[in-house]
Amino acid sequence: MKLKPGDKAPDFAVKDQNGTLRKLSDYNGRKLVLFFYPKASTPGCTMEAKNLRDFYTDLQKAGYDILGVSGDSEKRQKNFCDKNELPYPLLADTEKEVINAYGVWGPKKFMGREYEGIHRTTFLIDKQGIIERIIEKVKTKDHAAQILEE
Repeated sequence: MKLKPGDKAPDFAVKDQNGTLRKLSDYNGRKLVLFFYPKASTPGCTMEAKNLRDFYTDLQKAGYDILGVSGDSEKRQKNFCDKNELPYPLLADTEKEVINAYGVWGPKKFMGREYEGIHRTTFLIDKQGIIERIIEKVKTKDHAAQILEE
């Protein structure tokens, strides 16, 4: 079942890059940018993460907290976070709990090769935990602008 705007955002409880348990309920009363990316430290994911870092204060002013998610280990997420000075947490969803709950895992194609992976997708979740908007065509170099445009 594919999630759509107006749906209740699926709850989760997964550790971030520092081993801190993060739950959707931690963000009750706050707006959340939940962005899924295929793999830490790859060119596109690095561009996207840095773009959100560079516009972090603008996103905060708009009332958003940010949470990144991929299937990478805590260690890999920590390295990615530290290396790029990311001011927001990254979930180490190694069991694909959040990835599957949000339906972003599936068949992909790259250079003619087919494989299973994470579809780069961002969910904007309102203060009541309802999905406001879903961005499926993420522009890695300009993602903050996509989020901030209403």
